[in-house]
Amino acid sequence: MARAATTINQIDRIFRAFANRSRLRILYLLQRGEMCVGDVHTILDLPQPRASRHLAYLRKAGLVQVRRAGQWSYYSLATPGTPFHQKLVECLGCCFAEVPEFKADEARARKLKKFGGCCPQK
Repeated sequence: MARAATTINQIDRIFRAFANRSRLRILYLLQRGEMCVGDVHTILDLPQPRASRHLAYLRKAGLVQVRRAGQWSYYSLATPGTPFHQKLVECLGCCFAEVPEFKADEARARKLKKFGGCCPQK
C-alpha cells in the first residue's frame, strides 16, 4: 500500500512540475543538454533565485539531476525511471517544438552557447 501512495505522490509532483510554464521551458531547454543555473536564468530572462527555485522543484520531482563543480551547479534531464516519465519527456520534445516562446528560448540558448555561456565549461 505504501508503494502505491509513493507512486501517486510522484505522479502528482511530476504533473505539478509540468503545470508551470517556466518549468516547462527549462525542461525543454535541458533536452539539448546540460546547463548551469546562470545560463537558464539568462535564456529565460528570469531572476536567478527564481530559476534556482524552479530547478530545485524539478529536481525534487525527479525530472532533473544536478552536478556540482566547485561553486557551479549544472542541471540535466534525469534518466526516466518509469515508462510514464519517459512518455512525458517524449511529449515535451514533440508537443512544444513549434511553440514560438520555446523556439525563441532555443535560439537564445544557441546564441549563448556560441559565446561560451556564463559558467566555466566542464
